[in-house]
Amino acid sequence: MSEKTTIDARGAFCPGPLMELIAALKNLQIGDEVDILSTDKGSVTDIPEWCKKVKHDFLGITEHKGYWSVLVRKAK
Repeated sequence: MSEKTTIDARGAFCPGPLMELIAALKNLQIGDEVDILSTDKGSVTDIPEWCKKVKHDFLGITEHKGYWSVLVRKAK
C-alpha cells in the first residue's frame, strides 16, 4: 500500500521546495506520493522538469488561493 506525504514548503524560495522533495523521496518507497505545498511560482515549472529528468511521476498541480499543490509519485 502506498503512502502519501505532504510537505509544507510555503514561504520557502527556489530551490527550497525542490530540495525538500528530493530529501523526502529518499525515505519513501516506490509508489509513494508526495504533495508539495509551495508559494514559490518556480515550483510550478521546476518540479515537473526535475521529475521528467530523474524519471519520477509528476501527477499534477492544483492551484489554491495563494499557493500551489504539486503531486509527485516515487517511480524508482
